[in-house]
Amino acid sequence: MTQFKQKTPVQIRFKDIDMMGHVNNANFITYFELARLTYFEALSEVGVKIDWVTEGVILAKIEMEYKQPILLTDKVFVYTWMSRMGSKSFDMSCSIVRIVNGEEVEAAKGIAVIVCFNYNTNQTIPVPELWKEKMNTN
Repeated sequence: MTQFKQKTPVQIRFKDIDMMGHVNNANFITYFELARLTYFEALSEVGVKIDWVTEGVILAKIEMEYKQPILLTDKVFVYTWMSRMGSKSFDMSCSIVRIVNGEEVEAAKGIAVIVCFNYNTNQTIPVPELWKEKMNTN
């Protein structure tokens, strides 16, 4: 199977920059969050209609490994993909890249543990089978 991988462009805002002149580390996680939403939007284009109340998700854990700074003028993208599938949760991984001399250079990489959740019943639920199918294929 081919992994479904989403590429999301990021617009760096002036407010993202800290006193050192680079993107503050907390914004890397915000960029990953934006990319996760874009990933789910892309899934809806291939037939996954999510009712966020009955088939919602909760972020259980997030980790980010920082490799190099991002500057205000950098062109940045986030690649996002499902890297582990469980029965009620899955991991989404990301690679945040910046363009340096025409090449993509990884600035950070991260992983988020996502738990499927029904907000009506306030309980975890199995990962819907259609999600599993679409997350694992193009």
